Amino acid sequence: QVQVVESGGGLVQPGGSLRLSCAASGNIASITSMGWYRQAPGKQRDMVAEVMSDGTTYYDEPVKGRFSISRDNAKNSVYLQMNNLKPEDTAVYFCYVDARIPLPGSSGKSRSFPSWGQGTQVTVSS
Repeated sequence: QVQVVESGGGLVQPGGSLRLSCAASGNIASITSMGWYRQAPGKQRDMVAEVMSDGTTYYDEPVKGRFSISRDNAKNSVYLQMNNLKPEDTAVYFCYVDARIPLPGSSGKSRSFPSWGQGTQVTVSS
């Protein structure tokens, strides 16, 4: 009921920049939080950055000062600006949307419906 589509990955040299975009669509009543996670080969999926509905942001320590997350509530979209990229940033990046969808037959009631995108590859290499 919620579709999440990412774009913007690719190959970049160390020290370069990339901007990831993510848009959520469907029968969405509201979105509590949106974020980016990443998963390198053989490793678990970890949170990179998250932005709440009130604009509060959270970052994993390794990306603080280099990555910036932003959100466009009108477009149900979230962006990740990645600067000064390092080889250790290489991973598949996943967009996460903690949406709420209307309950059928109800008036104003909704339930949580967390959703993931399909992932986009980011490779940092010379």
